[in-house]
Amino acid sequence: MTELCSRSLPRVSRAVGTVVVALTLSMAPSVTAVGASGGAPDVPTTVPALTDWTPAEGTFRYGPGTRLVARDAESRRVAATLADDLEAAGEGRAPVTRGAARDGDIVIDVDRTRKPLGSEGYDLRVGDRLDITGAREAGAFYGTRTLLQLLARGDRVPAGRTVDVPRYKERGVGVCACYINISTPWLENLLREMAYRKQNQLLLELKVKSDRHPEANSWGYYTKRDLRRLVALGEKYHVTIVPEINSPGHMDPWLEKRPDLQLTDSDGKPQPSRLDITKDESFTYYKSLVDEYAEVFPATSWHMGADEYMLGSDFAKYPHILEYAKKKYGENATPQDAFIGFVNRVHAYVTGKGKHLRIWNDGLTGANTVPVAPGTTVEHWLDVKTKPSSLIAQGHPVMNAAYSLYLVRGGFHTDTRKLYDEQWDPRTFEGETPASADGVTGAKISLWPDNGRGETENEVAAATAMPLAHIAQVTWGSAHPDPTYTEFAARARSVRHAPGWRDLTKVPVADGTYTLRDTAGRAEPLDVEVKRTADGYVTLRTATDGKCLETRSGRLTLNVPLQPGTAVTRETCDAANTLQRWQITEVPGGHRLTNAITRMAAHVTRDGRIVQYPVDQRQPAVWTLTAD
Repeated sequence: MTELCSRSLPRVSRAVGTVVVALTLSMAPSVTAVGASGGAPDVPTTVPALTDWTPAEGTFRYGPGTRLVARDAESRRVAATLADDLEAAGEGRAPVTRGAARDGDIVIDVDRTRKPLGSEGYDLRVGDRLDITGAREAGAFYGTRTLLQLLARGDRVPAGRTVDVPRYKERGVGVCACYINISTPWLENLLREMAYRKQNQLLLELKVKSDRHPEANSWGYYTKRDLRRLVALGEKYHVTIVPEINSPGHMDPWLEKRPDLQLTDSDGKPQPSRLDITKDESFTYYKSLVDEYAEVFPATSWHMGADEYMLGSDFAKYPHILEYAKKKYGENATPQDAFIGFVNRVHAYVTGKGKHLRIWNDGLTGANTVPVAPGTTVEHWLDVKTKPSSLIAQGHPVMNAAYSLYLVRGGFHTDTRKLYDEQWDPRTFEGETPASADGVTGAKISLWPDNGRGETENEVAAATAMPLAHIAQVTWGSAHPDPTYTEFAARARSVRHAPGWRDLTKVPVADGTYTLRDTAGRAEPLDVEVKRTADGYVTLRTATDGKCLETRSGRLTLNVPLQPGTAVTRETCDAANTLQRWQITEVPGGHRLTNAITRMAAHVTRDGRIVQYPVDQRQPAVWTLTAD
C-alpha cells in the first residue's frame, strides 16, 4: 500500500457494516441490566460497566423539580455541563444552585480528601437524592456520564451505590486526519461519544493551516479557528487532544515545497516524505511547526510520530546519515543513532515548552547506541525486536496501540467480537503480553485513511461504534463484563448516543428529480435525480445524459483528488464510487454541496464551471433545488 500514510500493513480486509448498524445505537430498546460480573440483574447497565454496585431499596426520579446542587467552582463547572447535556438529551433545563440539597436533587461535589478515588474515580449514591462525588473535577464529571447513561432509559434510577475507579489512566482514540480532511462535525461527534464512555485522550495527526509556512498549505488542513472550537469542546468534556506532526518520516505534507529539507539518497533522488535529520535547518523547521501548533493545542503532550522513517528503504542508501552519526556520537555510532538523536532533540525542545513527548514504537529496533531520552512515552503498535517489557524496564511509559485495534479506510478492521471473546486487555501487545500492567498507561483504537476513498466518514462512524465501546470498557474496567459478546453489544446499544450527538446521515431533501440552480446564476441549471445513499449522502444523476456528478481530476493523494480548483464532472454512475457521493447541507438561501470524500465544496467560477474548493479559499455556491 501507499508509502504516504502510516499503518499500511498487509492484512485481510473485513467488510464494513452499514450505517444502519450504527443507527441502532440511537433506536435500540432497553435491555435487561447485567452487572460487571455478568450476572446480577439489578446492576444498572452502563458502558463501561460499573466496577461495583451495592443495591438498595427504592429509586431516584429525575423530574421538573430536580436541581443540580454544586457549591464550589469545580463542581459548578461539572453541573453546568450536566445541565447542558440534560437539555440536549430532551430532559429539560435543570437549574444549578448553591443551596441546601433536598430530596429529588442531584448533588455534585469535589472532595479532595477522597484520595482513593484518584483523579478520575467517583462515588455515586442513589437514594431520595442522587450524590456524585469525585476527588477531582474529572471524577465528578465521569459520575455525571454514568448518570446520563442511566437516564437514557427513563427518568428513574435504582437506589444503590458504586465507587467506580478506572484501571488505566489513558483511554483513547487515535485519528489520522492527515492528508484527508475529516469534517469537524464528525470529530465533534467523536469527542462527545468518547467522553460519554469515559475516554480521555484523542490523538489527532493533522495539518494546521500555517501562517508561518503558507507555502505548505496543501489541502486538507484545518483552520486554527475550527481547531480552537474543537479544543474547547474537548476541554469541556475532559478529553485531551494530543496533536501530532509525524517526523522525520511521513513529512511530505510539509516538505512538498521544501526540497532543501528533503532527504536525498545516494543516487541523488530526493525523498519528499523524509526530513533530512542531518541538517540543523530541518530541526529548526520542525521546531517552528511545534510552536505554531502550541498556539492552538494547550495539551501538555506532543506526539512526533517517529515511525516508518525508512519505510520501503534502509539507511544504507543514505551514507551521509552514518557519517553524521559518527561525527556526532563517535566511531561506534550507527545510522539509527542519528534518528534517535533527532527524537531526543525534539524531546528536549518540547520538554522545555512544558510538554511530554510521545512516539510510535516501530523505529526502536535496538540498532542504536544512543538511548531514547528517559520519560518518552512509547505507543506500541507493531511487533519489533524491542518488546514492551524492555521499554517499560528502561523507564518508558508504554501505551497499547496494537494494530489489532485498527480501522483502516478500505482495509483492515479490528475484529471486536474476537477480541472480546479472547478477553483482550491493554496488556496484550503485538508480539508480547507482559505479566503485569505496571508501566502500561492504557490503550486506544486507531483510525487510519490508507485508502482515502475506501469508505466515507459515515461508514467509518458505523464501523467504529463497537470498537469504541470495547476500548472504553477494557481501559476502564473488566475486559469481560458480560458472558457473551452478544450481551456486551446489547449493553453498548442500550446506552444510546451521547447528548449533543448529531445524526450526520440525515439528508435535508427527499429522493426525487429536481432542477439544481446556483443562486448567483453563473452555472447552467441542471435537472438531476437526487438519491440517498445507504451511508447518508446523495448521488446527483443528470437527466440529460444519465451521468453522475463526481470530482476526479488532479493529482491523487491516498487515492483521492485533493487539489483545490479541480473540476466537478459528469461520469458514468457507479454506486460503489464514493467520489460520486455528496453531502447536502442547508445554508441561508439554499443548500451547499460538499464532496463526501474530498470534503471540498462545489464552487462556480465566473465563467460558469463547477469546481471544488475548501470553504476558506472560495465561497461555496448556494444551490436551490426545485422539485419537478
